[in-house]
Amino acid sequence: MPQAFETGCDPLSPNRNLAPVTAGLDDQGRMTVGDCRLSDLAERYGTPLYVLDEAGIRAACRAYRTALECHYPGPSLAVYASKANSSLALSAIAASEGLGLDAVSAGELLTALKGGMPAERIVLHGNNKSDEELLLAYRNDVMIVADNQHDLDRLAVLVPAGERPARLMLRFTPGIECHTHEYIRTGHLDSKFGFDPDQLEPVLRHLATCGWAKVTGLHAHIGSQIFELNPHRDLAAVMADALKLARGLGHPVTDLNVGGGLGIRYVESDDPPSIDAWVQVVAEAVVAACRERSLDLPRLLCEPGRSLVASSGVTLYSIGSRKEVPGVRTYLSVDGGMSDNPRPITYQSLYTALLADRPQAEATESITLAGKHCESGDVLLNDLALPPSVSGDVLVVLATGAYNASMSSNYNRIPRPAAVLVHDGMAEVIQRRESSEDLLRYDTLPTRLAPGVPVG
Repeated sequence: MPQAFETGCDPLSPNRNLAPVTAGLDDQGRMTVGDCRLSDLAERYGTPLYVLDEAGIRAACRAYRTALECHYPGPSLAVYASKANSSLALSAIAASEGLGLDAVSAGELLTALKGGMPAERIVLHGNNKSDEELLLAYRNDVMIVADNQHDLDRLAVLVPAGERPARLMLRFTPGIECHTHEYIRTGHLDSKFGFDPDQLEPVLRHLATCGWAKVTGLHAHIGSQIFELNPHRDLAAVMADALKLARGLGHPVTDLNVGGGLGIRYVESDDPPSIDAWVQVVAEAVVAACRERSLDLPRLLCEPGRSLVASSGVTLYSIGSRKEVPGVRTYLSVDGGMSDNPRPITYQSLYTALLADRPQAEATESITLAGKHCESGDVLLNDLALPPSVSGDVLVVLATGAYNASMSSNYNRIPRPAAVLVHDGMAEVIQRRESSEDLLRYDTLPTRLAPGVPVG
């Protein structure tokens, strides 16, 4: 039976949240997750391979649910931000753990519904929703987050006269800055998301006259991968003011959605708050802000994504070529890269990596971990301390459960990896590996360009 990593072992100790909660070592010191040896998974399913720890995901879901029940005296709901990693399996897990789900497209919405997520626990986001997406949400009685005037104009046309009104949650920008990457700050005023604060009152006044609309919620979100807690305290006051305004204009607002954004630990130096600490700050701030304004407590919604799934995922690669530039650096290449993990080249994101079969071996060399794509910037990790390795060794990159599979691409016509869910020694494929033939499925070749047809 695999043994848990020893407390204090750096960087694998579970109390540092770098490895999945079920990570362990077998009797030969090889790394396991969910009682499955990672090198065996690589051999069986091929690499690159996404591996998700079901127990860890469920534990994070329960942590949010328990924290909300403990710290918030009113009704509450944690809503999985499925943009982090969307699949039928993850939708089913979130649904079975009592969470809701946040979708941002017809594809994510359909995945949620087909995965068993009840429609009443789904919210549809997006700053440029299509008619198809709005109609799919309306017909399934999904909560629609009205992001802008375009949403309202289209819904006014799409909702049939005399039929039940669309359930709306109004999103606005709270004007709160936080320390994170500029691309994932969404609460400041210069944002493509949400109504500006000075638009909120006129929009709410207008919607009070619209029979096709029923505003039952308010939404704001300040960003992603955030370690600070004070911005969430500030957000509660801004949202309570909006809640008082909306109710004063006659809207039956019962839901206050504070978004998500809790960061996770990608490297040893990261120091995010715990789920419980984050929820406690948010809950207490909302309660205090509502009491100061003599408001009945709304249902408190939050939208965790990364903090639900990131730490429970790892990606397995096979090491290939090696290039030494004397006095400069050593490149070690793997059989994936920016197509299966675009975050390093997009956000300059950092990760932790180790060898699957020698995770505790002494790291004696510093390498640059490069991908296989035709881009000089396709580098997954710089200055990675690693034990000596050879071609064919399996490399494990930790904390890849969020925004890796969901942001993957077919750049250079590289097929997307498979994903497996591990639990109690079992591994099940939840997303099949693409093949090169799959990449041609939607190509069409004009007859005049077909092989053998004369040119000119």
